[in-house]
Amino acid sequence: MRGLAKYIWILVAFVFVGGFLVYETSGLLGRTPVTPTTAVAVVNGHEILYNQFLQRVQNEIQAAQQQAGGRSLSQDDTRRIENNVFDQMVGEILLQDEYARRHITVSDDEVRQYAQYAPPEWIRAAPELMTEGRFDPEKYQRLLASPQARQGGLLVQLEQYYRSEIPREKLFDQISSGAYVSDAELWRAWRDQRDSAQVSFVSFTPATDSAAAKAIPESDLRAYFDAHKDQFQSQGRAWVSVVTIAKTVTAADTAAARAKAVALREEIVKGATFEDVAKRESADTVSGQAGGDLGKGVKGRFVAAFEKAAYALPVGEVSQPVETPFGFHLIRVDSKKGDTLSVRHILVRIEMSDSAAARIDKEADALANGAGSSEQGAKLDTAARNLKLPITHVQVVEDEPAISNGRPIPSVSAWAFGGAKRGETSELFDDEGGYYLARLDSIQPGGEPRFENVKEMVRARVAAERQLEKLMPQAQQFATAAANTSLEAAAQQAGKKVEQTPLFTRSSLVPGLGQFTEPIGAAFALPVAAVSQPIKSADGVFVIRVDKRVLADSAAWAAQKVAQRQTRLQQLRQQQLPQMFLQDLRKAAKIDDRRKQINAATRRTEA
Repeated sequence: MRGLAKYIWILVAFVFVGGFLVYETSGLLGRTPVTPTTAVAVVNGHEILYNQFLQRVQNEIQAAQQQAGGRSLSQDDTRRIENNVFDQMVGEILLQDEYARRHITVSDDEVRQYAQYAPPEWIRAAPELMTEGRFDPEKYQRLLASPQARQGGLLVQLEQYYRSEIPREKLFDQISSGAYVSDAELWRAWRDQRDSAQVSFVSFTPATDSAAAKAIPESDLRAYFDAHKDQFQSQGRAWVSVVTIAKTVTAADTAAARAKAVALREEIVKGATFEDVAKRESADTVSGQAGGDLGKGVKGRFVAAFEKAAYALPVGEVSQPVETPFGFHLIRVDSKKGDTLSVRHILVRIEMSDSAAARIDKEADALANGAGSSEQGAKLDTAARNLKLPITHVQVVEDEPAISNGRPIPSVSAWAFGGAKRGETSELFDDEGGYYLARLDSIQPGGEPRFENVKEMVRARVAAERQLEKLMPQAQQFATAAANTSLEAAAQQAGKKVEQTPLFTRSSLVPGLGQFTEPIGAAFALPVAAVSQPIKSADGVFVIRVDKRVLADSAAWAAQKVAQRQTRLQQLRQQQLPQMFLQDLRKAAKIDDRRKQINAATRRTEA
């Protein structure tokens, strides 16, 4: 061993240095830039590269901006898109692995057959392939055979679509081929919706005893935590301090925006082209560059006020100003066929007057200069004090927008969980409602819980359960008395109140009993007129009596059983089985998600 020691140490050093260099050059340490080939994640040994991920995210962002009428997206919006794209890319890798494992392939003949006779929904909804408002297969066949289909890239699009969708369909057919729903399951589902009961009950509610809760030994809390750790899994949480400078729009500002929209309409009516005015004036810069074009599509694309006005508008006519949450719109319908419209618009936002905006912008600049993007958290307090602005303390949940006084604060949540350090302040964020600057005061990662982070939650849970246990002897004595006399007599003797429910089903929200609770379940198991033993639930201890029960009609169930089975099988095959299968694939997968490290590395590089 002594003779081999030198070589062993050389090997260890080589492996360590090599591994360090690989990690270093990956960009995850922040000492080198994140490169296009940096792995955003590794899924069962397959890498998701940064450039591929970023390209798909950017495509989705552009689509979201266009759908939002050119409105810029907050970091929260971007984070949601990033998470959706990430989940999609992970799912695609897992499916490809499963196709390979099951030897699922797609032949050229299958692609041709599907393209000929099973066009996708986006083809079936194309207005140019409609006849009298319905998809026309003959028009579609002519399009497939035309040079336009090849030259315009349609055939390539269809091939890509089917090479993705056909394996998925084959896989889910395999999964659902053995699906079966028994009569017992169908009858149980029918009864759950139609059996009903009415009960009278007496409740024993635990008192809050903060002294007793504080006296619970830490060893008891740790034991409870260890036995119920899965119940304390949670999303990440952060605590931030936020300074807000509100943008206040007045009635005069609304009138000014409307007047501008009216003036632009008059300009168009007098001869200016809608397209030129849109390019010059529209606040929707995305559609504005295309002459206000919002494309062609069916109902459901726009907010209600905009859509109502557009569908009521004759083709070629420019609307009066239409107010939506985005501002005032001038709308022109270029074509209308059934529910399909080709629409253009010019957006005039409702904005503060120049003087008020200048004052607020100046204040926001002072806030940003005094405290923005700093690692010295105390600067936020100083800047807020100097500008006489209040500081709001907000708890933020990962992947959810920050909320203060019922209003969302843009980008703060995504920033807090995007690599920010404790005590660091954000850049200045803004939306139509104001400017915002945040400081990260503390952060609690999600996932596997730590006892220290959830200790008080554990204490509350243990204290509540012990309070319920203390009520059990009293409730047992009451139940015995009620069984010997009546619920009402025992309640009068004990000074308790008897409450009665309306008729309810197993899934109802029942006043006094809650929903999907133990007393509700007991109501369908006890004999009518019988008094129960004490029943514990999360909110108290209950003694109930079933006053009435109405059973589901078995003859009516038998008459519709075939249709019920078909509906249930369709739900299983199309939704539940695929969803459960994908969830199981993901649970079993080895996923190394490196996005947070990459975000932190990018932030350090930019700094």
